[in-house]
Amino acid sequence: MNVTDDKTIVKEYFNSTGFDRWRRIYGSGEVNNVQLDIRQGHQQTIDKVLGWLKEDGNLSDLTICDAGCGVGSLSVPLAQLGATVYGSDISEKMVEEAKERAASELEDTSRLTLETRDLETIDGSYHTVICLDVLIHYPDDDMDEMISHLCSLAQSRVILSFAPKTCWLTILKKIGELFPGPSKTTRAYQHREKEIVEIFKKNGFSIERSDMTSTRFYYSRLVEAVKS
Repeated sequence: MNVTDDKTIVKEYFNSTGFDRWRRIYGSGEVNNVQLDIRQGHQQTIDKVLGWLKEDGNLSDLTICDAGCGVGSLSVPLAQLGATVYGSDISEKMVEEAKERAASELEDTSRLTLETRDLETIDGSYHTVICLDVLIHYPDDDMDEMISHLCSLAQSRVILSFAPKTCWLTILKKIGELFPGPSKTTRAYQHREKEIVEIFKKNGFSIERSDMTSTRFYYSRLVEAVKS
């Protein structure tokens, strides 16, 4: 299926049933055990990114693009820490939720800009471009174009997460597909780390740091690619 079809599916999902589901997962309210596990895994990825950026000690000097910002789980904390942040998401409902969160959690919202926009139409130039838990919604055929576009926006580095393709995770995914239900999300795509690294290399970036988050139902490889 081509990128337009996948994009339409993702957009419609996160503006309808998916919005309610993922707002609960990314929030603090009561959820089931699977959703709680995913919430904790996603938060671990967020915390690792924040930890990397804090270690560098220059957040207040940075311009950051949060591509696929969702409900602002990363954008809002980054603005709280002093970064100048541009966050975008394909889902209008997600962006509205992020704006409400920013209004309630930030004393000064001038450092944070949020808007509804497809990943491939994001423009501008940013010190750091971050894209977390987005690529899982898109197939291998779209990775080159999507990651290359993120690289074109970055002055210094790209921080990216993706579901790694391994034999074990592929088996788990197939088992999960045997039990369809109303809690199912959009199609989940895994990606080979070697191919992701090669796309970065082609665009003049090399991997500086990497980490892996593994819970019972959440698997995410996190990489920081720095411009050579």
